[in-house]
Amino acid sequence: MSRQPSIWLTALSHLRTETPTQPVLYFAPSALQATAQRFIDGFDGLVTYAVKANDSKVVLENLVASGISAFDVASPAEMHALRSVSPDVVMHYNNPVRSRDEIAQAVELGVRSYSIDAPHEFEKLRAQVDPAGVEVAVRLRLSVEGAAYHFGAKFGADAEQAVALLRMVKEAGYTPSMTFHPGTQCAAPSAWSTYIETCAEVAKAAGVTLSRLNVGGGFAANRGVAPDLEAIFGAIHDAVIKAFGQNAPALVCEPGRAMVADAFTLATRVKSIREDGAVFLNDGIYGALSEAPSIGVPDRIVTVTSNGDQHAGAVSRRVVFGPTCDSIDQLPDPLALPSDLAEDDYVLFSGMGAYSLATVTRFNGYGLLDIVTVQRAGL
Repeated sequence: MSRQPSIWLTALSHLRTETPTQPVLYFAPSALQATAQRFIDGFDGLVTYAVKANDSKVVLENLVASGISAFDVASPAEMHALRSVSPDVVMHYNNPVRSRDEIAQAVELGVRSYSIDAPHEFEKLRAQVDPAGVEVAVRLRLSVEGAAYHFGAKFGADAEQAVALLRMVKEAGYTPSMTFHPGTQCAAPSAWSTYIETCAEVAKAAGVTLSRLNVGGGFAANRGVAPDLEAIFGAIHDAVIKAFGQNAPALVCEPGRAMVADAFTLATRVKSIREDGAVFLNDGIYGALSEAPSIGVPDRIVTVTSNGDQHAGAVSRRVVFGPTCDSIDQLPDPLALPSDLAEDDYVLFSGMGAYSLATVTRFNGYGLLDIVTVQRAGL
């Protein structure tokens, strides 16, 4: 029988004792629960969680225990993952493009909230979903600044199209709502203000009173600069009062990245260091660092020796490669690493809870990630 704890104090205590050779994601439930409470306390409406960011059972269980009772789902697989955790949670199916089979599964699993962004997608819903007590939210798209990248090329209707869709939803007997997504890693409160103002204009032009307004995900996580979530919460509150007045709809948000990112720290091990200083890690862009080419590498990086001690060497920027045989398995920017970094040492990345597990591959036989639970985040 193992004498090792099932829950370690910190990542460093585990590294020093176990010296893992595979990449490890250290999960701190306390950090996840604290972030959930921050949203619940600060946001002026229903807080949900976008399952796509991290669908690990431990994440879903901890969020339910923290009081999150509704979740944004994008597929039947995510619905089943939630149902395995709780039979009672509410599911919002806000992926606006669905096959007829997926709609049928959603109906069977009790989904009563959907989004749309095109007439033909609405017609597919109408053919299978009884309107009684069912919410349909029209997804709006705008060109706004402040995000790492946007969804407008793939999802959303422009304002004129949204007016027509909103009328269709009301006339068909569904509960009319609206939703939007300001873009990934958005830290600009003005993005939400602009969207809310336009949603109010769309609803007025359509002659529809919105039941709810889903202000989406997009909330930024700490990637070197801590986001001011409270400023965004305040901007949302003020914009809704200004735009809707006494007819303000109930609010919903669906953070994914910002909810779960700080709950995980990734520990990678140095496989090799070339004569030119280039570093090879045992994880890369086909693994937990898959987002690096699109939004960059998190700036909160710590290195420790194979014994768990801090490095003392001068720091310089060095090229970093992942473990696969693919030449593009390289981080997009050099990392600031110490001169005394050596083979078998560890490079730890904080804020790695979002998409690190969800998008990992097993290319070249790499990508296996161990999850270790710790009492607190950080070293």
